[in-house]
Amino acid sequence: MAGAEGDRLGPAVVGSSNYAPPTSRQLRAHSVQRLQIGLFGLALMLLLVGLANIIKDRARMADAQAGVGAIVGSGAGSAAGHAAPGDPLADLGVVPAQESRRAAGGPRPRNGGNGGSGKAR
Repeated sequence: MAGAEGDRLGPAVVGSSNYAPPTSRQLRAHSVQRLQIGLFGLALMLLLVGLANIIKDRARMADAQAGVGAIVGSGAGSAAGHAAPGDPLADLGVVPAQESRRAAGGPRPRNGGNGGSGKAR
């Protein structure tokens, strides 16, 4: 019965000449290669974080210099020292500016400026 089961599974492999276990030199070479790849990846991440930090610092310095110029240029006209934020769509030219719409008698807000209730107070 053992012979019939062995035939069904295939012939037993007594010795395979195709496979040779890696030598200690090959195992050491693979370990050194994995270590080199890991250290290279770690160094690359460190360089990327350093580069991002430099870019962030330069942007912060540019914003600080632009902010100082805006405060000095605005004078005492603004209490906060910054210009009022404009309409970004009007700045891009997608819609006309609020001042030009009011001067031209353009459309008024639907809620009539009373908080959206629709009723006059």
